[in-house]
Amino acid sequence: MPIELLSPAGNAEKLRTAFSYGADAAYMGLTSFSLRANAGNFCQQELDEVARLKRETGKKLYCTMNILFKESQIDELLERKDEIAAWPFDAFIISDIGLVPFFRKYMPDRQLHLSTQASCLNSESAKMYLDMGFSRIILGREASLDDIKRIKDRVPEIELEAFVHGAMCMAYSGRCMLSAHLAGRSGNQGDCSHTCRWNYKLHYALEEEERPGVYYPISEQDGYTTILSSKDLCMIDHVRELEDAGLSSLKIEGRMKSVYYVAVVTRAYRKAIDRDPDLDLYKKDIFNVSHREFTTGFFFSKGPIETKADVSRPTSYGYERAYLFLGTVGEKISDNVYMLDVKNQIKPGQRLEFIGPDVALLETTDYTLLSEDGTPLEQADHGKYCAIRTDLPLKKDYIIRRESENKVIK
Repeated sequence: MPIELLSPAGNAEKLRTAFSYGADAAYMGLTSFSLRANAGNFCQQELDEVARLKRETGKKLYCTMNILFKESQIDELLERKDEIAAWPFDAFIISDIGLVPFFRKYMPDRQLHLSTQASCLNSESAKMYLDMGFSRIILGREASLDDIKRIKDRVPEIELEAFVHGAMCMAYSGRCMLSAHLAGRSGNQGDCSHTCRWNYKLHYALEEEERPGVYYPISEQDGYTTILSSKDLCMIDHVRELEDAGLSSLKIEGRMKSVYYVAVVTRAYRKAIDRDPDLDLYKKDIFNVSHREFTTGFFFSKGPIETKADVSRPTSYGYERAYLFLGTVGEKISDNVYMLDVKNQIKPGQRLEFIGPDVALLETTDYTLLSEDGTPLEQADHGKYCAIRTDLPLKKDYIIRRESENKVIK
């Protein structure tokens, strides 16, 4: 079977984008039961739209139900079982093993995928989860390529999935109490405030006494530093190794990221999986989308996890962002005229760039912004009607962007 490309869908727009830009499957959360409580998630009113997208594309859809359930939430789960069963999910992603009997009883036709939050890192655990009814394991981010290969060799029946791109957590497989401690928002209940990426003021340098001469990169910016913040994961140059290790699915992190991020990153990994000869044209864009310094994480680890300097030492830099996401192209109205869904202000004369699933780049300064009655606009703003007249061969869902004035966001 070809390896699966799995992309994030924080809302219906991102789901449509993920499918349009090359994802084989997408993962999404339901309100109340997802570890990304602020990702937008999906409510019952969006069921018809999601079902339509899945039916028209024939692609797979997984539901993240990976919080650690409290007693009251189990009661809510039982009350909403019919509502949940109505969604066209192919599988549920869970970390709380107490949910296994629930799904066996009420939704026995749906597959179970073990969340990365469960920290499965060895073949004995994989065998146990297989016996419990799981068809796929989303490995802990601490698993190396060698670990993956050994697990797959010893438990060939199980599907293995791993995160290959996006934010990394400084805690072990995301099991962190820092947000709950400092902000009263629990990451294990889907409400992480990303406390590790806040700016902290330091009064002394950090050096662990058993490792003299090894320092955290404390480089203050405007008097603050992001000492706890990990680098971002990027395995775009190692897709072949990931396939050879035995993975069934490559997962992109980012349900809270923008439509632009979903489009650019999904497209690049699609081209890498397909061995597209023009891969470099698409790959370079993932270095332009908002991100922190990149790392290959633990995939090439040779020793104990806690000694891996590449990921255990945090980045001292802010987010790098080469472009500002301006919006998406909507329906074609007439010859050379298209609706726009504007996210950030656009003004005539700015150099606009357009990207599509199979179009690396179109750019122009020669265009006219139009109001609903067809008269030229001096600017286009979010939430207001706008169309564009241009000679470029645009299509629906193309992304619009321009170069960012601020390359680093703190």
